[in-house]
Amino acid sequence: MSGFSADAADCPEPARRKGRMKIGIISAGKVGAVLGAALRLAGHTIVGAYASSEASKDRLDAMLPGVAALSVEENIARSQMVLLAVPDDALGPLVAGAAKLGLWRPGQLVVHVAGRYGISILDPAAQLGALPLAIHPAMTFSGTSLDLKNLMGCPFAVTGEPMLVPIGQALVSEMGGEPELVEEEDRVLYHAALAHGANHLVTLVTQAQRILRAAGIAQPASYLRPLLSAALDGALNNGEAGLTGPVVRGDAGTVREHLQSLDALAALGSGQSASADMPCGGALDAEGVPGASSADAPSATDFSDIPPTYRSLARATATRARARRALRPEQAEAVLRALEGSPES
Repeated sequence: MSGFSADAADCPEPARRKGRMKIGIISAGKVGAVLGAALRLAGHTIVGAYASSEASKDRLDAMLPGVAALSVEENIARSQMVLLAVPDDALGPLVAGAAKLGLWRPGQLVVHVAGRYGISILDPAAQLGALPLAIHPAMTFSGTSLDLKNLMGCPFAVTGEPMLVPIGQALVSEMGGEPELVEEEDRVLYHAALAHGANHLVTLVTQAQRILRAAGIAQPASYLRPLLSAALDGALNNGEAGLTGPVVRGDAGTVREHLQSLDALAALGSGQSASADMPCGGALDAEGVPGASSADAPSATDFSDIPPTYRSLARATATRARARRALRPEQAEAVLRALEGSPES
């Protein structure tokens, strides 16, 4: 059980209260085990969980001690509510396969936690009389009891038929979350926003770290932390009004020099001839810092993804700044010309 906190195991299952359900978890991954533990703390009975790997069995023991590892069929058969916490691409086949076997039954709640889907993915279960709901927590999961604290105040997207939405909202509230209604037709757009903001943020931040290593900064994460924390707070609190930097200042010359340096870095990392503008002026070692040949770790010294990312984001920034009149038209055009590699006029 290494890597799991004992906090969840120390919490006995509360006595059954009116309205409590028998719930099966499919499966005991990072999300399913944590949500199962939260529902158990709310007084529901977890009758079983599907745990196919050693990691999921360890997680089940840590987060839901005493809960049996059951097959998919047994979980569905024993449960008033089935919580489906499986990879997105596995959800549809799982629901349809269980329907073909006649496992779903009238009045049984079937709740999935996939961000991109609403309740239509649960149609095979609904056709057998099951009650479909979709709830999606907007957070990342470690699969440990630390997540139980993070659930407090976490927003959940709730999608369902009008008569069932209050049940979804109640489940979210019981787990400590904040329910937010998201319509069926908006689920993909909703999920795209989260993925674009959170997943692509990781790409952006790690690109910045790689560039700093190439510039000789030994601890890029520590170097970036204050700046990025302030930028994130500014964006969340003030929106685009919190934007700073050369693009929003209309400093086309700085943007042009940034790109020259990044293009040189990418060329050197790929083994092409680099210009004298290259900041470290030499080969890069496996960590992307001045030193040994890039042949030691080609993937670590491949910077070709960075210049197009800079261009794309800077172009979007300039376009938005011009639209809200933070940049004069001629300033925006100068920045956009720099991004296209056009000479100064």
